[in-house]
Amino acid sequence: MCQVDEEYNGQLEHRVTPRVSKKCVKCKENTAVLIIRAGDAFCRGCFKEYFIHKFRAMLGKNRVIFPGEKVLLAVSGGPASSSMLSQVQEGLSRDAPKKLRFVPGIIYIDEGGASGQSMEERERAVAQLESVFRATNYHYHIVHLEQVLSLPSSVLDAGSSATEKPQTGSSYKAAVDQFIQTKKNQHPDLSVENAQSHLSSLSMHEVENGVTSPITPEHTQALQKLFASVRTLTAKEDLLHTLRQHLILHTARTQGYTKVMMGDSCSRLAIKLLSNISLGRGASLATDTGFSDPRYGDVVIVRPMRDYSSKEIAYYNRMFDIPSVFIPGLDTKAQDKASIQHLTESFVTKLQTDFPSTVNTKEAFLLTLKNTKRKMPRVPAHLCERALGMLQGCMRTADVARAINCNVRIVRRLR
Repeated sequence: MCQVDEEYNGQLEHRVTPRVSKKCVKCKENTAVLIIRAGDAFCRGCFKEYFIHKFRAMLGKNRVIFPGEKVLLAVSGGPASSSMLSQVQEGLSRDAPKKLRFVPGIIYIDEGGASGQSMEERERAVAQLESVFRATNYHYHIVHLEQVLSLPSSVLDAGSSATEKPQTGSSYKAAVDQFIQTKKNQHPDLSVENAQSHLSSLSMHEVENGVTSPITPEHTQALQKLFASVRTLTAKEDLLHTLRQHLILHTARTQGYTKVMMGDSCSRLAIKLLSNISLGRGASLATDTGFSDPRYGDVVIVRPMRDYSSKEIAYYNRMFDIPSVFIPGLDTKAQDKASIQHLTESFVTKLQTDFPSTVNTKEAFLLTLKNTKRKMPRVPAHLCERALGMLQGCMRTADVARAINCNVRIVRRLR
């Protein structure tokens, strides 16, 4: 029986918790200033190098974006998309050792009409983002969500992908050599290095930046009426995602962009994974959360931030002063059970706190789905109902983690 005044004379083992005072695991010299995971302590310089290398390695490993292509960066003002914009600036700068060779553009979708913001609040947010966009010297498009009501029905059709380049190593190298040779012919006074860095200033100022066609109060009222007809917040968030996707695709096609970069992080994709399973969309998990999404044919969506956790992005933005703008959305200040998406986000956030490797485990499973050549079957309805029931029932994170692993094994056996 344990006694209150019992003494153990220091024989109990104390759990060693990681501290910031330890040395950096990479350079082994400088003192670590942050800990990403247990055992991964970095100094400031090594963390920046690690963060930049992960972004460049993701693009270099997949080789989806070819030299000279126009790439549209979907920036919402949040931490992940703002960090993605910073990485593109870093890759196109003159000091980068291996410069990126595509032509970037920026798009921001103003969703204030759907979330009930006033026109003054929307203009204030747009002004803040415009100051960030102008500092990049990239061409940008600010599109209001109301414009989706006037889109042609052809935006839903998949475009022809006949012009897409084959994604092989030899063709990619040939495209790089051809790009550099073209730049040398156009600018004979430039060296090879200067020809590569000259890409960042390719006639981006020849097109006027700014907001597209203005909106009217009638357009805003029609949009609000559309969202008012949807009863649940789950359906509203799903509708908003669909309308946003249509606007991005339409802008990319009309402006000549062949790739669209999304700022989805590893944490955000884990939320999307569980939400899609709960909503009965398990058959499209690989394309919804993979690095590239070629479903739209002439426009390919890429996710270069999919290996970053929200913790890593928050550390990087704070340490290196990456500007971001907070814009209220549909689920701002909503309760956890207000929607499936919001409930899943709350669950994954708590799960990441208690079990840091769980989100990365889901991402590894997504890579397995992406690499398989067999068609992913439809997830049975009872698994979707079980996943939703676990979230709504507020089970302990350990129980849910074990149940999720069980469901993953069942889905693997179904393939």
